[in-house]
Amino acid sequence: MNTLALLVTLAVALSTVLLLVKAAASRSRRAPAGASPLAHDLYEAAFLNGGPARVVDTALVALSTDGRVLIGGPGIVSVQRAQANDPVERAVLQELSTAPSGALHGVREAVMRHPAVQEIGDGLARRGLLVPPAANRSVRRWGRVQGVSCFVAFPLSIGVTVLQFIAHDSAFDMPLPFVVKVLPAILIGGISGLVVASAAAKRVTRAGRRAAQAFRAANAHVTTPQYLVATQGLRALPDPVLQDQLIAVARASAPAGRSRSGFSGSRTPGYVGGAALVAGVAATTVWCADASPDHTSCGGSTGSGCGGASGCGGGSGSSCGSSGSSCGSSGGSSCGGGSSCGGGS
Repeated sequence: MNTLALLVTLAVALSTVLLLVKAAASRSRRAPAGASPLAHDLYEAAFLNGGPARVVDTALVALSTDGRVLIGGPGIVSVQRAQANDPVERAVLQELSTAPSGALHGVREAVMRHPAVQEIGDGLARRGLLVPPAANRSVRRWGRVQGVSCFVAFPLSIGVTVLQFIAHDSAFDMPLPFVVKVLPAILIGGISGLVVASAAAKRVTRAGRRAAQAFRAANAHVTTPQYLVATQGLRALPDPVLQDQLIAVARASAPAGRSRSGFSGSRTPGYVGGAALVAGVAATTVWCADASPDHTSCGGSTGSGCGGASGCGGGSGSSCGSSGSSCGSSGGSSCGGGSSCGGGS
């Protein structure tokens, strides 16, 4: 039993040390030389604070505030004036033009996958403000496997301890229980594995958090609805009716089994407009974040996450698409994996 306990302890210790080294090496990556540490516009700030869904909510609020679109219950949108001031608003109007019922739920999810939104995440990642989707995937999986394995090993070690006492002849010379011998390794390995996995799930870098804070500080005097939504979420929207409608849609976008692992899923075809949602459940969102900008979850009751189908991780941190860097635009990333995005983190 002593040999077995020693082997278990050494195995857990080695796995923990290698995991911490790998996680430290991953975190040590810095932004490229000359990269901008600031959020360039409101949409970049929205992305840093809440991912693709926050970007779409910001555009929807901007379109609704000046009357270009009318959002009514239950989640039906109608275009009053087809005028777009930026690519994200143009994507919203494009999806509305192809949505047969004007249902906000489908439009919102489709716009999250649109190149105009996905490329915002790509740009932030290139400047070191976001972690590319696939960058920490192996660390995240390793940490989860180690954490779960260690905690599963605890009841197994109790069973081994029972067998140890049954097999021991003398009641006066009882050996140290097996579970006591391996308990420190199990606890340290399990806790460290899950902590590292949770840290690896974070998408916004320190530079990204500083950029979001700097944007809020530089624009503290701005009180427009779209600014409040971009920096604080739907709960800050001053129009209670519009707030309730958008929050209801955000809740509908969150699937039952959303994951914080995020950014993994099957390879998807290139973006083909709103019909991509109907073309297959495998349609994925690369850049996702839930209400906390630090985690890779999709969906969220406040609309700060990304709701919808599953997520995927690109080899270069770009987005989904057969040949594109952003759901089918130009570039070269890909999607692969198996967990869900639909906010997650």
